[in-house]
Amino acid sequence: MVTRLNAYLSFRDNAREVMEFYRSVLGGTLTISTFAEYHASEDPAEADKVMHAMLETEDGLVLMAADTPNSMEYQTGSSISLSLSGDDPDRLRALWEGLSDGATLVMPLGPSPWGDSFGMLTDRYGTTWMVNIAGT
Repeated sequence: MVTRLNAYLSFRDNAREVMEFYRSVLGGTLTISTFAEYHASEDPAEADKVMHAMLETEDGLVLMAADTPNSMEYQTGSSISLSLSGDDPDRLRALWEGLSDGATLVMPLGPSPWGDSFGMLTDRYGTTWMVNIAGT
């Protein structure tokens, strides 16, 4: 048996746009299901909203997201960051560059006190990302 911990992001009306952007950066296969497909809302304005999206990459990353229904409160949070780390500098630098498009840099990718390269940014959709490249 396998247990996984996956990030699940919530948005108001742009989960599809966000997940397509993440697919353009991370690669992989993106599946999207709408509220209409699952008859999950009686509000016609929510028919095309994303009920569930899942991005799975060839290197095992999984990221999920959904649009929050209009009947539920939605508040952009700042208490969560997504972290990409590993020892493949080319892959991680490419991910950093992709996520940087339209982002606000919190800390440029560069040498860290613990001997790795580290950087932090808030992407154009308000999600904070940390990238750590081991031993560089």
